[in-house]
Formats: sequence, structure tokens, C-alpha cells
Amino acid sequence: MSFETWLAFVAAASVLLVIPGPTVLLVVSYALGQGWRAAGPMAVGVALGDFTAMTLSMLGIGALLAASATVFTVLKWIGAAYLVWLGIKLWRAGGGLDAAPRTDRASAVRMLGHAWLVTALNPKSITFFVAFLPQFLDPKAAFATQMVIFEATFLVLAFANAFGYALAASRARGAVRNPRILGAVNKVGGSLLVCAGLATALVRPR
Repeated sequence: MSFETWLAFVAAASVLLVIPGPTVLLVVSYALGQGWRAAGPMAVGVALGDFTAMTLSMLGIGALLAASATVFTVLKWIGAAYLVWLGIKLWRAGGGLDAAPRTDRASAVRMLGHAWLVTALNPKSITFFVAFLPQFLDPKAAFATQMVIFEATFLVLAFANAFGYALAASRARGAVRNPRILGAVNKVGGSLLVCAGLATALVRPR
């Protein structure tokens, strides 16, 4: 694999990651409720979720999802229901800064788990990797080596992207301490998560 190919992968992956999606919405929601302390657990959860999706793709499950409408539909509805549940929970948080759990050790694990589930349970992510990665693979080079490089690169980029969104949202948190403003933010964020869940439910395998 050439350095130019790796740079092209970095550029393409960076553009795809920075576009807001369900994972980014979840990260921002937690950061608004918890502040900068949510950045670490959420970023780690996102990276682990992407690692899970990429690993499943490498093992061929991505191809199975693309070929089996039943498997795709089951995972799709699980992921969609989870996003809707998170959105309703955020909506009901009202104007408090406790839209997410308190930042003790247990809640950090919980935040990490939420981020991992939202990222890993999205079947579109797995099929995306199946379609995206082959464009950068060199059939003449060692497959395992290339996959390790691409996976490690994507995980670093995913972590940095989620961490950056979380820090930006935590800085904005100080400007939205007014309960009315924060309540509106929670409702908008909750609505977006519900919409993301509904959109996930509408994704077709083909």
C-alpha cells in the first residue's frame, strides 16, 4: 500500500466522520449534559463501536448483512429502537443539566456503552465498511497488514472526531445554563435522535 493511498483513505474517512449522524448527536447530547468529562468515555465508545463494525465486516458479516434482508432488518430495528429510546429520554430531561447520568465511574461506563451500541448496532455502518474499504485495498499487498493499518487509522480518526465534538459541545454548555435554553436544546437533540432512529428504520439493504 502506497503512502498516497493511505492519505486518500484518511481524507475520505475524515470527511465521512465529520458529517453529523446518530453517533455525533449522542456525543453532543451527553457533552451538553455532562460537560467535558463526557468527552473521553464517549470518544472511546465511538472508537470501540467502529472497531466492532469494521471487525464484523472483516469477518464477512458485512457481506451477510448485504445479502440477507432478514439479518439486516433485525439489526436495523434494534439500532433504531435504541436511538428512539435515547431520544425520548433526552426529551424528557427537560431544562436540567442532568440529561445524561452523573459523571461517576459507573456513569462513564454507561456513556461508553451507549456510544458503542449506537455505533456498532447500526447495520449501515457494517455494510458501509464493506463497500468503502475495498476501494483502497491493494490486491497485490498483504491483506491482513492493510486491514490493520486502515482499521487503526479509522479508529484514531473516529476517536478524535467524537472527542472534538464533545469538547465543542461542552464549551457551549456554559452558554446554555438557562433552563429554558437547555430545555430547548434537550428537546431538539432528543427530536434529532428520534428522527435518526426512524431514518435508520427506513434504511434498505439495497
